Amino acid sequence: MLDKSQSQSVDPGAVAIQAGGDVNITKVGLSYSEVRDVALDVFRSTFYQLAGVAADTASQRAKEITEDFLSKLEKENPAGLEKANDPDFQYALFTAQREYARCGDKELEALLVDLLVDRSKQDQRNILQIVLNESLNTAPKLTEGQLAVLALIFLFKYTQNFGVGNHASFGAYLDAHASPFIPKMSVGPAGFQHMEFTGCGSPNMMGRSLESILGEVYQGQFLKGFDHVELDNRQLSIGADQNFFIPCLNDQTKLQVRANSRELLTKNLDVLAVLKPDRSKIIELFNLNKMSDPEIREKCIQLRAYMRDLFENWEKSPIQTSSLTSVGIAIAHANIKRLVGEFANLSIWIN
Repeated sequence: MLDKSQSQSVDPGAVAIQAGGDVNITKVGLSYSEVRDVALDVFRSTFYQLAGVAADTASQRAKEITEDFLSKLEKENPAGLEKANDPDFQYALFTAQREYARCGDKELEALLVDLLVDRSKQDQRNILQIVLNESLNTAPKLTEGQLAVLALIFLFKYTQNFGVGNHASFGAYLDAHASPFIPKMSVGPAGFQHMEFTGCGSPNMMGRSLESILGEVYQGQFLKGFDHVELDNRQLSIGADQNFFIPCLNDQTKLQVRANSRELLTKNLDVLAVLKPDRSKIIELFNLNKMSDPEIREKCIQLRAYMRDLFENWEKSPIQTSSLTSVGIAIAHANIKRLVGEFANLSIWIN
């Protein structure tokens, strides 16, 4: 073994490596700056040539969305940096760069960034990857008002917030998830025709009022309650078990079943292994003295005045009969997520 001193001279920014034998260097992954350079090279070589100020503006916007995307990617999915050399992902990133370079709309940019981050999490060519690729092409074809409508349809027809337990949490949920979109809604027939044209939605023969949807998904918020005598008359073996009965949210002198929906109540009955005779009696009590649709509407407006506009627009527009395609769901999901931050994984709806 040799025993002699070693010295090195290293330029700024270089890496010094020193050893007594052979050195093998293996590069692991791409750095943030390398991914950024690849992304901008793709944009410059692919985007059609513009002149003068337009070229400078497009280039600056491409840099903005690339930096914003990489910053969010490092926080949410650092492993996604490895996608930089994947042709399909490069094309998806270029699509987002191209669309933002054309219009410069910051809200669209945020939406495209969220779609790109979700796309970076897909390692295989599956339905979710295909849908997200298509969503990057489709979202820029929609107006702010149409994007708001997609978000509201998705929110009320396709989701349920399990964290809602009382009127305060229900109101907070509406504040965070619904109120940002209600003033922006575009409810004219041409807008719905265009959403159908872009492949985001389609009309159904059967429509549902917003009151009906809320009364099913959040039924526990809209019960009038029952007297203690009513509970005693049922002769439940579990009695007034607090796992199932609480003071009525709308009348503290009465009781109500502790559940937001029939689905959640059934799961709770299963978890606690409630006997069949008691199960049927609890379900009967859950459906007892439920508010009518007009009463549900009035209660929601009482809790949040801005809900009046949503009920009116829902009633007079094609929203009632509209359903979303997979692309519409992906765009709506990203649009909500960009505002509220955390949201359930898109794979719940597209798999």
